[in-house]
Amino acid sequence: MKMTDTYNDIKEVNLAYLMLAQNMVRVDREAAIFRLGISEEIADILDRLTPGQVLKMASSDMLLCSFRFDDTLLLNLLANHERDRSIGHVHAAILAAGKSVETMA
Repeated sequence: MKMTDTYNDIKEVNLAYLMLAQNMVRVDREAAIFRLGISEEIADILDRLTPGQVLKMASSDMLLCSFRFDDTLLLNLLANHERDRSIGHVHAAILAAGKSVETMA
């Protein structure tokens, strides 16, 4: 895979993420904040972005979204196929809810 392909893939992911996040914030703000792991401030920014600003941000070659989980317990709960999926996902949601959200500096 060429680097240009990787950059184009990143830009596509950025655009899809920003559009999804903005729509989620506009439809159900509280659920979006929880599901995306973002702060109120970031939700406000997403809500106010114009289509042009979304396209400009998405064109960055830096991935704008990040994995919300950073520990093996949460990752294993989400990925474990041996246990009952619904119980693992509920436990993962409880753990994720206890983590602090990211803020812009």
